[in-house]
Amino acid sequence: MQRLRNLFAWIWRVLTTPAATLSLAFLTLGGFVGGVMFWGAFNTALELTNTETFCVSCHEMKTNVYEEMTRTVHFSNRSGVRASCPDCHVPHEWTDKIARKMQASKEVWGKIFGTIDTRQKFLDQRLRLAQHEWARLKANDSLECRNCHSSAAMDLSKQTERAAEIHTRYLLNGKATCIDCHKGIAHELPNMQGIDPGWKMPEELEGKELPTASAVDELRNAINRAHSGLLADGGH
Repeated sequence: MQRLRNLFAWIWRVLTTPAATLSLAFLTLGGFVGGVMFWGAFNTALELTNTETFCVSCHEMKTNVYEEMTRTVHFSNRSGVRASCPDCHVPHEWTDKIARKMQASKEVWGKIFGTIDTRQKFLDQRLRLAQHEWARLKANDSLECRNCHSSAAMDLSKQTERAAEIHTRYLLNGKATCIDCHKGIAHELPNMQGIDPGWKMPEELEGKELPTASAVDELRNAINRAHSGLLADGGH
């Protein structure tokens, strides 16, 4: 036991005693190697926290928002391209990613204190959590959406008339951003009663009917018009 103590004491003296015989070049090289090792370890840990496996390791995420996402087009679609948690919630650029990680570190406290550790607690907090994420995406111009969706690469001729019309009027000129219209695209919406939906019908289009999105919409509109006509006839 005494030998072990002496060994630790010797190691401590070596580490804390200023070097008198080592050259400046050796110290510089040692610092460089140490810096590379630290950077490698830091970046590895950072990337490990930037995986879907890490995100759903908490049951709060796996049994709530992740389960919801598995039922959306971002999870399963005809092209086979799947978006994972960090694709939508973590920026790709390093500086933006670090800023996002620092913000997300506050979520650790929620885990420790069980803020949403039951389904009911999660539902009670869903609106607040959703509004926080909507505000973040609004502030950064839907940066994470644009990781995959580029307005410059959009072929409007392959979109429905209504989508092409709205994208041309609002997205391409910067009047709106993705999250304004696409809330609830990957997770279920909270109770939206009394909540500003984001995109609103502009005054110049009030009372006008936008191009329909599909044959189903056209059929639905025809049924509604016929139904309204029957009600009007019945009123006479």
